[in-house]
Amino acid sequence: MRILVTGATGYIGGRLVPRLLEQGHTVRCLARTPAKLRDVPWASRIEIVQGDVTDADSVRAAADGVDVLYYLVHSLGTRGFDDLDRRAAETVAEAAAAVGVRRIVYLGGLYPKGVPAADLSPHLRSRTEVGQILLDSPVPTAVLQAAVIIGSGSASFEMLRYLTERLPAMVTPRWVRNHVQPIAVRDVLRYLVACADLPDDVNRAFDIGGPDVLTYLDMMQRYARVAGLPRRIIVPVGVLTPKLSAQWVNVVTPVPRGIAIPLVQSLIHEVVCGEHDIARYVPDPPAGLTPYDHAVELALRRTRDDAVETTWAWASTPGAPSDPLPSDPDWSGGSAYTDVRERVAKASPATLWKVVVGIGGQNGWYSFPLAWSVRGWLDRLVGGAGLRRGRRDRDEIYVGEALDWWRVEEIEPGHLLRLRAEMRVPGRAWLELTVAPDPEGARYRQRAVFLPRGLVGHAYWLGILPFHGIIFGGMVRNITRAAERAEAGEPLVAATGLPLRTPLR
Repeated sequence: MRILVTGATGYIGGRLVPRLLEQGHTVRCLARTPAKLRDVPWASRIEIVQGDVTDADSVRAAADGVDVLYYLVHSLGTRGFDDLDRRAAETVAEAAAAVGVRRIVYLGGLYPKGVPAADLSPHLRSRTEVGQILLDSPVPTAVLQAAVIIGSGSASFEMLRYLTERLPAMVTPRWVRNHVQPIAVRDVLRYLVACADLPDDVNRAFDIGGPDVLTYLDMMQRYARVAGLPRRIIVPVGVLTPKLSAQWVNVVTPVPRGIAIPLVQSLIHEVVCGEHDIARYVPDPPAGLTPYDHAVELALRRTRDDAVETTWAWASTPGAPSDPLPSDPDWSGGSAYTDVRERVAKASPATLWKVVVGIGGQNGWYSFPLAWSVRGWLDRLVGGAGLRRGRRDRDEIYVGEALDWWRVEEIEPGHLLRLRAEMRVPGRAWLELTVAPDPEGARYRQRAVFLPRGLVGHAYWLGILPFHGIIFGGMVRNITRAAERAEAGEPLVAATGLPLRTPLR
């Protein structure tokens, strides 16, 4: 089919497009800022048109000749978002009808049935209103109504993630005991793709949810268990209003206040699916819908699989549910602290690379040996490897071998050395050293990455932060200087002053 996706620069839209392409559909994306789609892995396979869902002419032009229109736009976080969303929905509905679109598919919010619209939170009231506007249009519409979507990058999930990881103990509103029916992002995407094939006479809303009905408190405790965190101490009290709670979320998490407040206000409602009648049109997969714990596991997978290159770079597997995309908000994906330093060496990339892969063991770390020794002793005191493992060979290094308290995780000859920390720390850490050509010689880039585990992990990073300038800054200076001396004809030496005998690989 010919499909138009609005909201392709957002969390769901950016994951839906590659799935539609996999089904053989022709996809066009309407974007207010097309540059946001420039670096996505599937950019060359789609047509991108510039426009705005509040501009009737641009919507009509984008929807002309289209069979199915996915409406995945909302203005949460914008002042007066309800008025803006109402106007956009009316514009899209009229434009779709005018150019003969066969179907509209909209992802809205799950809300408690029987509750008057005036009593719903502003967020849920707006999502419900948008769904009704589309259903009332001449174009058959499928409205999917979901509660909390579990997937890295989802605003609701990120709020849950940060609260649980950063607060071992917390005082919460009583409504954390309200029931919620979360759903994995992979199941949401499966339903969205299937809705393109619904019969033409289907014009209605469907509740979609996973197999588990939980309280928000249950969701936090089970997240902690899956993430390997101690059980959280959570004390519900009756004095915290949604507005006060949202302010607290704004302080504790990086989720913007404009998004946190509407989401928290929506948690005062119990949001559980009614009938599971979407199964009449989209049968459940053979293994069933994704359980909550497994959905959390999938959301955390990219860090647990040590996939550093896809955690802080764009996805290498197009459309994977937990992969980041350029359009994901910069506060999503959990906390990742980094220390990045660069310096140009007046030496060839080959000479600089020899110094880089000669690091560690008896060759040393090119910076403040006493600090490295003390850190190694401390690590051994708590049962870690310390510096005693050294390196197997002074001149050769291979993927998978131990290097002091590091493990060689990746080598791209002449370019990249990535080390994974095996010291005892409250989190996970990597050190990445790269070499690249530069007009003046070779550019050395050094990046330390730390994923904190719980509040102790955050405190650990902040505690060692003052020493980074000495240790990491010294490494950058001394590694590049060693390469420059070698380029000038001096013997290539390690940090300890000992000569390096043979070219390294």
